Amino acid sequence: MRKRASFVIMSGLLSVLSLFFHRCSNTESDLKAKAEAIHAAALTLDTHCDLPMLMHARPDFDLTEEHDPHTSGSKVDFPRIKKGGMDAMFFAVYLGQGPRTPEGYADAKRRALALFDIVHGIANDYPDIAGLATTPEDAVALEQAGKFSVFTAVENGWAIGKDLSLLQTYYDLGARYMTLCHTSNNDICDSSTDPEGPEHGGLSPFGMEVVKEMNRLGMLIDVSHVSDETVWDCLELSKAPIVATHSSARALYDHPRNLTDEQIRAIAAKGGVVQMNMLSGYLKDGNPERAKAMQALREKYPRGVELTEAQQAERTAALKEINERYPEDLATLEQVVDHIDHIVKLVGVDYVGIGPDLDGGGGVDGMFDVSEMGNITYELVKRGYSEEDIKKIWSGNFFRAMKEAQRVAETLSL
Repeated sequence: MRKRASFVIMSGLLSVLSLFFHRCSNTESDLKAKAEAIHAAALTLDTHCDLPMLMHARPDFDLTEEHDPHTSGSKVDFPRIKKGGMDAMFFAVYLGQGPRTPEGYADAKRRALALFDIVHGIANDYPDIAGLATTPEDAVALEQAGKFSVFTAVENGWAIGKDLSLLQTYYDLGARYMTLCHTSNNDICDSSTDPEGPEHGGLSPFGMEVVKEMNRLGMLIDVSHVSDETVWDCLELSKAPIVATHSSARALYDHPRNLTDEQIRAIAAKGGVVQMNMLSGYLKDGNPERAKAMQALREKYPRGVELTEAQQAERTAALKEINERYPEDLATLEQVVDHIDHIVKLVGVDYVGIGPDLDGGGGVDGMFDVSEMGNITYELVKRGYSEEDIKKIWSGNFFRAMKEAQRVAETLSL
């Protein structure tokens, strides 16, 4: 009897455990199915991608071919965009900071126009796959037609030099936001990471005119990369919302590229949006030896500077050696979504979005290239975000800011 009773108890326990694991499996399966459905229904927008920079360095890069992100140097192409369920991306006309001289400004303009040509080619050379977009309405229409939306923007106001009229030129070419600076100070404002420290104490007098002209055009002001003082100057001066197209929360990781809670509250109060960056160096501590080696590489081969074929080969070989000696310790997708959670708790779900900075150093464990964008939606579903909230995070919030910037421009033109 004892043996039979033990057998019955053991059988019952195994049945309960089997049912438990079956239910857990079903729950995970259900969550994945729910996430896939929401991801397909949402208009998915990435607000910052540096693919044009790579395509400029590699004119033979084939967008229609699926590339390995670990060997190709790129995390974006059309096959992986489709796998990731992406509907729209902002491709950056990015320039590394160069000389602030008449010759430097002329070179910046030339290079910017060449990058605009590349962005237009991403849309125009593949009309069955993609189309150029400048408004949220364009993106909706292209999505309904089964096509991918190619938005564009300028990263680093050095691209305009001291010529305010170039803002109109770039707007006419499709730019709908401009990141005021990059890692160094320029004639517009101070950077958050210039090793020499602040130069203007925020916006320069010329920078104030830039903000006003961007308001007049309906071009969003992007405060990613700018100094704290510049953020506050933009908030005070701009009549339209300001955005951070690829930034994170300083409360979770103390880096000058990230935004303070006070700044996030002020951006939200003005109707702006903070788009989540996915560059590990802005999310967690890394290997100091790797950081030192990468800094030396950047100094030898600055981003945005045109390199000869021999220099490109040397840089590729040097980067490969760094990766072998000091493998990158990536942040995780869970850490990225922790930043989303923080901002949502701080100001609500209407003021956060997605801007991974792919091909500009972005890509984390769990969302390493564009093919894994669906994992963001899955992580949000796991944390209890509703379909409505997820659609806001993917594009609704940023599109609201775009529409408001255009409304302000129309008001200013009256």
